[in-house]
Amino acid sequence: MPSLRIPVYSMMLLALTTSVAQADDICLGHEEKNAALADSAALQKAEQSGQQAAMFAAYMRVSANECIDRYDKSAIGKAKTNMPKLGRDLAKAAEAKGNFYSNESIGADGRTSAFRYFETIGDHQEANRVLLKAVQAKSEDVRLFEAAWNIDNGRYGPIDPGTGSRQPYNSPTGFRQDLVKVASANADRLMKAEEKDAQGLTGTIGELGKSTMQSLEKLQTAAKWMTFLPGGDKPAKDRAELRGDTIMKRPDPTFTQGQAMMYYKFSGSPKAKDMAAQIEKRGEKSQQAMEKAGESLKKTFTHKGESEQQQFDKKKADLEKELGF
Repeated sequence: MPSLRIPVYSMMLLALTTSVAQADDICLGHEEKNAALADSAALQKAEQSGQQAAMFAAYMRVSANECIDRYDKSAIGKAKTNMPKLGRDLAKAAEAKGNFYSNESIGADGRTSAFRYFETIGDHQEANRVLLKAVQAKSEDVRLFEAAWNIDNGRYGPIDPGTGSRQPYNSPTGFRQDLVKVASANADRLMKAEEKDAQGLTGTIGELGKSTMQSLEKLQTAAKWMTFLPGGDKPAKDRAELRGDTIMKRPDPTFTQGQAMMYYKFSGSPKAKDMAAQIEKRGEKSQQAMEKAGESLKKTFTHKGESEQQQFDKKKADLEKELGF
C-alpha cells in the first residue's frame, strides 16, 4: 500500500510545478494571447494582399511579439527569412522616388523612407548612404544635419552568435568626414554673406539697425555649423567682437551702443563681456539722469500750476467781495 503513494505524490508535485510554470508564463495571459493572434491574422492578411509595405510592417509586428510562437509557429521564421530582402527592395523603391530620410516610423502606406527600411533590417552602411544623400540634398537644414551627426546614438551591430551580445555600432570615419564638409561649406557661405551685411554698420541709424539684425543672425547660424568643425565656433564669435568695435567707433554711440552690446554679448570673449558691462552701466546712468530730469520738470509744472490756481482763487474772492456775495 505505501508503494502506491509515491506515484500519487509525484503526480501531485508535477501538477503543482506545471501550475506554477503556467502562472509565470505571461504569454498565457488573455491580452497577450489576443495580441499574438491579432498579429498572426494581420500577417496572413498582408501576405494575401501581396502589398510589400503592408507585409514588411506585419513582419515587424510579428518580430516584436514575444508570444507569437505560442500561437503561430511559422510567423517568426517567415519574418527572419523575408524581411532583409523585402526591406532592401522597399528601400530601393523609396530611394528612386527621392524619399531618402524621415524619422517617421514604418507604416503600410508606402511612404516610409529608404533610410528607415535599411535601418530596420540592420544595414547601417546603406542607411548612412541614403541619409548622406538627404543631407546633401538639403544642405542648409540644420536639424537634418544634427540627426545625421548623432545617428549612431542607440545603434548596435549584429548579435554575436557565441555570446548573444551586441556591441554599439560606430559609423565609418568617411561618413563623419562627409558631414564635416557640409558643415564647413555652410559656415563659409554664411561668413561671406555676413561681410556684405556688415557694410551697413557704418551707415545711417536705419541702415545700422537692419544690418545688425542680418549680420548677427548669420554669425549665430554660422557658429552653429562651426560647432561640428574641429576649430569650433571661435571665428564667428571673434568677428562678432569686431562688429561691436566698429559700431562703438561711430560718432553717435549714445544712440547705437545698444547694437554693439548685442554683438558683444554673442561674442562672449573677456573683452566683449567687459564692453557689454560698460555699455549697460552707461545705459543705467543715462536712464537715471532722464528719470531725475523728468521728476524735476514735473515739479516745475506742478509748482507753476499751484501758483496760478492761487492767483485765480484770490481774484475770484475779490470779485465776490466787490459784488457783495
